[in-house]
Amino acid sequence: MAVINELSLEERLQRALPADVTYASVRLWDERGESLAVERNVLRPLSTNFDVGVMFSVWNDGGLGYGATNDLSDAGLASAVASARRWAAATAGIGVVAEPPFGHPVGSYESPVTTPILADDLSDRIDLLMAQSQRMAGDDRLVDWSASLGHRHVDTLLLTSGGGRVEQQFRFIYPGLRATANEGTNTQSRTFGRNAYCGQGGLELLDNYGFGDAAERIAREAVELLDAPNCPTGTMDVLLAPDQMILQIHESIGHPLELDRILGDERNYAGTSFVTPDMFGSFQYGSEKLNVTFDPTVPGQLASYGFDDDGTPAEKQHLIRDGVLVRPLGGSTSAQRAGMDGVATSRACSWNRPPIDRMANLNIEAGESSFDELVGSIERGVYLQTNNSWSIDDSRNKFQFSCEYGTLIEDGELTTTVRNPSYRGVSQSFWRSLDGVGDASTFTVMGTPNCGKGELNQMVGTGHASPPCLFRDVEVFGADA
Repeated sequence: MAVINELSLEERLQRALPADVTYASVRLWDERGESLAVERNVLRPLSTNFDVGVMFSVWNDGGLGYGATNDLSDAGLASAVASARRWAAATAGIGVVAEPPFGHPVGSYESPVTTPILADDLSDRIDLLMAQSQRMAGDDRLVDWSASLGHRHVDTLLLTSGGGRVEQQFRFIYPGLRATANEGTNTQSRTFGRNAYCGQGGLELLDNYGFGDAAERIAREAVELLDAPNCPTGTMDVLLAPDQMILQIHESIGHPLELDRILGDERNYAGTSFVTPDMFGSFQYGSEKLNVTFDPTVPGQLASYGFDDDGTPAEKQHLIRDGVLVRPLGGSTSAQRAGMDGVATSRACSWNRPPIDRMANLNIEAGESSFDELVGSIERGVYLQTNNSWSIDDSRNKFQFSCEYGTLIEDGELTTTVRNPSYRGVSQSFWRSLDGVGDASTFTVMGTPNCGKGELNQMVGTGHASPPCLFRDVEVFGADA
């Protein structure tokens, strides 16, 4: 964005960094976005946003302080630095980390974009959504439907007192579709992955996700669910589609492995974790088929980047290998506190928030089974698609999740559509029941655009990629259970 390209601003930021402290950095954040939606063939008001500001970090004498401002004048920058100095002095000698665990990185990153979304006129984006909305209309039982498209352009610049410079340019796209059908007291909805089809890139992502072909199917399936029987109740095998796996990964692997949560930082707000530091290196988190990686290098995934917001270079790391827990989701600061190896996962949602341990791209590696082989191995079970609701305890262990759409599997065949399917389990045993992982042809890259954590709260996007996965002997139930 233009703000970052103003060399005079970069020079002023560099000059504002204090040289008489142990370590200092400044992170510039420049964000611009747009949200469009057509509901029941009517264009909703256009929403746009613009936000720019900086945060200074100062480490000195064992203390750490932050100062943030959206006043980019010399006086505004000086005030932010003074605030960071005061907090560093106030925390000197009482902080949990004595020395800054960062270097002075130099590098850059850009989202892979083939067709920039702003290459089209606004009218073209509106026409696209209107056409999708019109494709969903037609059945009298459809009471609501919508098509949406949002994008965010986020440019960041990190400068350090030792000559570090990291510039990153992110281009995010968020397409959405929803159809709701009603008959009497029965209301059913189908969505385009419940906002999971999001990523980095340009308009080419819409074709990659199949956005143009999805509207009629979503409307048809919403109506179909009205006449479908309730999901049966009982212990059976469960095959989770990728758009449900992302929720399963997020809630029962991602959050439990956040190192600051394990250390107790989130206890009074977002909960703790059943995982303890002594588990790493030995705990059997899942079956031998479970391989989970932290991988911010996947092209186009929602949380890909070259460096985290503390400047740590990003690289692929296994968190769980052959079912064994090997590494936490902890940035440099948490890793130093715990005396453990972490990953480049310190992330902030804007200029006015400090980086904290966050999920980024958390993926289940592909296995060896085709989709047909997974289905064919099930005598009695259900195939579940698209998360509808979720509930999990404060330690991220016991959970209960519901899905939009289910299909019974009988004697190795997909048979009857069922509505209101749900399942429950315990993270520690659920992942050990993993008995089949889809191959590379079934691997789907998706994400979660709105993960909240931290005080003050921070909302960030997390990437999740997975093939369909088969779990044995799961407790399944319908709405009448």
